[in-house]
Amino acid sequence: MTIIPPDPNLTALRVELARLRGERGWTFDSLAERSGLARRTLIDLEHGHTAGSLATWHALAHAFDVPIERFLTSLCDGHPTPGAPRP
Repeated sequence: MTIIPPDPNLTALRVELARLRGERGWTFDSLAERSGLARRTLIDLEHGHTAGSLATWHALAHAFDVPIERFLTSLCDGHPTPGAPRP
């Protein structure tokens, strides 16, 4: 039997990025400086024009000083988290 996982919630991922940036009052320029990523990349991530690579999200986790799981768990928003007990 093949189990097909649900689609990742990329909207929740973008919202988490925007929320963290907003909480700190950082502009795209300041986040670019802190993360080493291009300003355009950050804008594209937050506006949903790209999903980004693992390396991109890793750089953002370090820039925000949060575990990368903070971003990755948002991908499961709206559907059961793998390994969670089923009702």
